[in-house]
Parts: sequence; C-alpha cells; structure tokens
Amino acid sequence: MVVYHEVFTLETDPKPAFYDITERVRKALAASCVKDGIVVVFSQHTTCSVFIQEDSYDTTFAGTKFIHQDLLDIFDRIVPVCKKEGQYLHPGPKCADHSVNVVQEPLACTLNTDAHLRSSIMGRSETIPAVAGELQLGEFGCIYFADFDGTRARTRNVRVQVLGE
Repeated sequence: MVVYHEVFTLETDPKPAFYDITERVRKALAASCVKDGIVVVFSQHTTCSVFIQEDSYDTTFAGTKFIHQDLLDIFDRIVPVCKKEGQYLHPGPKCADHSVNVVQEPLACTLNTDAHLRSSIMGRSETIPAVAGELQLGEFGCIYFADFDGTRARTRNVRVQVLGE
C-alpha cells in the first residue's frame, strides 16, 4: 500500500471565504501514483472546513458564489458573527490572556467564536474514493476549503493524504 502526504497553503481573505481546491487535490492524487484508494483532505485550523459541494457558477456582486452565500446566510441565523466580547462564552478571560500574551495576537482576533462553531458544524475533512486514478466526486462535486474567520487574512495549510494501490 502507498501512503502519500502533501501540504499546500492558501492565503485567505480577512472575511469568511471559500476556495475551490479540487484541482490541487487532483494533482496530489496524480503525484501519489495511487490508482485505487482513498484521498483525505483535512484542515488543521479550527475555524476552517473542508467540504464537497457543486459549483453554482453565479456569484453575488462581491464575488461569493450563490451556494456559499446561502450557507453564510443560514449560518448568520443559527451562529451569528461574533461582533463583541461577551456575545458568546468563548473567549473567556484565560483564553484572551493566552491569545495576547502567549500567541501574541491582537485581542480583537479572539472574537471568532462563530468561526469555530461553524467549522465544528461543517467538519474539517472529507474522504473521497479514488478509482482508476480519478476522484469520485460525482458529476457536480467540487472540494472547497472554507475559512470562516473574518478577523484577519491568514496563511492556511491544507493537508492531503492518499492511501491505496
């Protein structure tokens, strides 16, 4: 059995945003030389998600695909964007102190509880079958990386692990 691992980075916007990573994952599968197996795509970031959805083609005037804007609109109803301290229990005083004094982040960057909750709901990984060297995404499936943390732009890592023959 072959086990292949690759990491690639994304530079994300300072707003909740979605990135189509399908082609990068296809390239990782090709580089692995695995024909039949599984491909795991994972975000190690607790405010981000990896998910499969179709490409809706249409976008808002701000450039967000309609299907992604629909998702954000639903999340705005069930997990409102964190706008001020005390809106959620997290971050508490210990977390805020750790972020400022250990991680060296501005205090305002701790106001991302909504991003953590949204990531928990969506999940941080997808497992996709590979058959005859092709991702089995279905007719319309695309792999998306979502960064729900709107506090600042960031460099994010996407991990791809391929297992098979």
